[in-house]
Amino acid sequence: MKIIFAGTPEFAASALAALLSTTHEIVAVYTQPDRKAGRGQKLSASAVKQLALEHNLPVYQPLHFKASTEEGLAAQKELAALQADVMVVAAYGLILPQTVLDMSKYGCLNIHGSLLPRWRGAAPIQRAISSGDSETGITIMRMAAGLDTGDMMFKTICPIEATDTSATLHDKLAIQGAQALLQVLETEQTLQQYLDTREVQDEHFTVYAHKLSKAEAQINWQLPAVEIDRNIRAFNPWPVAFTALNDIENLRIWQSSLSELNSETATPGEIIALDKHGVHVVCGDQKAVCLSLLQWPGAKPLNPVQIYQTQKLHVGHIFA
Repeated sequence: MKIIFAGTPEFAASALAALLSTTHEIVAVYTQPDRKAGRGQKLSASAVKQLALEHNLPVYQPLHFKASTEEGLAAQKELAALQADVMVVAAYGLILPQTVLDMSKYGCLNIHGSLLPRWRGAAPIQRAISSGDSETGITIMRMAAGLDTGDMMFKTICPIEATDTSATLHDKLAIQGAQALLQVLETEQTLQQYLDTREVQDEHFTVYAHKLSKAEAQINWQLPAVEIDRNIRAFNPWPVAFTALNDIENLRIWQSSLSELNSETATPGEIIALDKHGVHVVCGDQKAVCLSLLQWPGAKPLNPVQIYQTQKLHVGHIFA
């Protein structure tokens, strides 16, 4: 089949790499415009663009597809001229109007990192962890104009482990997403079968995965230990959980686990132990979390041994 692929980050690059291993013809790759990144603020190509260029695939980077502008109409015309059988979208980051969704013979398929209709939206992986879900997965859907509202074609299940961060879960789902896509696109007949048996999402079970903000990554030590631990893992690698050191500096917390320690008398946010496992801090339910990877301003993240050696923290210290 003739396929248009649209995606931007590593999650999408995994799916593109999988497609490259097949006999399908990738007629074009769409990705977001290069962005400034790093200290030098140099333009940086997306993971998808880098992979596409390595395989000499034509790359398109329109700013949008809005029919209300000449630029958007030109982008639509350019895409239509490709005459693809199907368009595959994975974390592209641009809104596609219905006109674009209908351009390819079999429409537009999306690889979404949740078990729809649960966790529609921008941050499905992070919200699944922070909410304490026991599992998540991949949904391949035929895209519609709404936010992740398309009919579901195929799903895979991925258990969420007690040690999973958004980074580790992302990597698992990237692999599952690529595998699921190949299964749906095995042949043109296979694709037609999945389209014929697709399922409408039940709106009663819809939950939105709202975009993350830096502000919500600040730890509220009044919360139960299990919630704080989930949030720390959910916000790794971005925006990274933190707690105030003083009026102007924050301590970033990259990794944690539930501690076996607790205290009926300690104040929420108080350090009750430092050992080879990390820094044990009491939470709102008098149970503790163990912080095992901490980063002071201007420094690299430190493990428990390094944290102990700095002597910057002590039993009795209370985080605000």
